[in-house]
Amino acid sequence: MKSVVVLQSNYVPWKGYFDLIHDADQFVFYDDLQYTKRDWRSRNKIKAAGGSEWITIPAGSDTNRLICEVELKDATWQQKHWKTVAQNYRSCPHFERYRHFFEDFYLARPWSNLSEMNQYLIRSISEEFLGIRTEFRDSREFSLSGQKQERLLEAVIKAGAERYISGPAAKSYIQPERFSEAGIDLVWKDYSGYPEYPQRFPPFEHGVSILDLLFNVGPDAPWYIWGWREGPLAA
Repeated sequence: MKSVVVLQSNYVPWKGYFDLIHDADQFVFYDDLQYTKRDWRSRNKIKAAGGSEWITIPAGSDTNRLICEVELKDATWQQKHWKTVAQNYRSCPHFERYRHFFEDFYLARPWSNLSEMNQYLIRSISEEFLGIRTEFRDSREFSLSGQKQERLLEAVIKAGAERYISGPAAKSYIQPERFSEAGIDLVWKDYSGYPEYPQRFPPFEHGVSILDLLFNVGPDAPWYIWGWREGPLAA
């Protein structure tokens, strides 16, 4: 049964985002939707000595554009973000393991499009660091029409889904019977039960960027995202 997830690209998302990707046979970036400012598309949280800290990309306040149309006109944020990340994580056990990749991402590549940047980062982390083999696609391939649920359902159908996996936030607008009528099994993702890991600056917080997990546990990251459901962490 082919499982599909359709979701907007986010900036260095939390581990639950990658849990969804791992669940799916095909993950569709849903970036031809209206951009919402002060949202996960352009910001996320890291752990810092003073508590959780936002790292935010200056993407402008104009909401009259799609996510895929958001241009990044000032690249100075890239160096600032890397400085903040390095300051807070350089003493973590696995910082050096991933340092070259993220230095290249932040310091050697001037990003001008938010969606393109987010998609690159999500694909790279999924494939190179988490060993995820899910197929990635973009909703713009499907020439979608309609609004909200009908548009989403069209994307799911055109992706060839037999099962659609959704985050729990979509319960506010998704009508399960519409998916049932289309012959698609609707599954709600459960984010509960994630095990804690050695994290700097207590108290522990699950809802921070994947950067936190990678720098702290390195190659064991997949176990803390989905592997724990299958058995204990190998010594």
